[in-house]
Amino acid sequence: MCTYENTAERWSKVTPEPEKGTVRAAAAIIVRGGKVLAARRYTGKRYDGWWEFPGGKIEEGETAQQCCVREIKEELNLDVQIDRHYYSVDFMYPAFRLLMEVYLCTATSPIENIILSEHDDYTWLKLDDLYEVKWLPAAFDVLKQLESEDFWMGGE
Repeated sequence: MCTYENTAERWSKVTPEPEKGTVRAAAAIIVRGGKVLAARRYTGKRYDGWWEFPGGKIEEGETAQQCCVREIKEELNLDVQIDRHYYSVDFMYPAFRLLMEVYLCTATSPIENIILSEHDDYTWLKLDDLYEVKWLPAAFDVLKQLESEDFWMGGE
């Protein structure tokens, strides 16, 4: 059971300051061998030390899919193919509202090429280990949905 579940529930009920507004983002769930990739935010960044699915803010004129592919290349030096839309997150942090499109992706470049630019660590998590890291609160609805997927049976 998730030890951070109450944190996510508590934060989702907070109304952001009106001047902070809404952040639109895209993130990737990269699946490999029955595991998903999680990345830890580096020290000095907001919510440093917390884990997330990599991604970032959608730029003007960019689609969520384009953002997802661009951000994974920038943050991980990894090329990905979007397999399908997975989940739409609408989450209230204390300072802003996050609207994030999440995509299931497959790496199309070698995993050995990963170079971190926005994170200080990454790991591949299997279903049994999914809650072993301290996830950002906005990830919890996505994590609950992941528990019912069949790709966990994949092998290395």
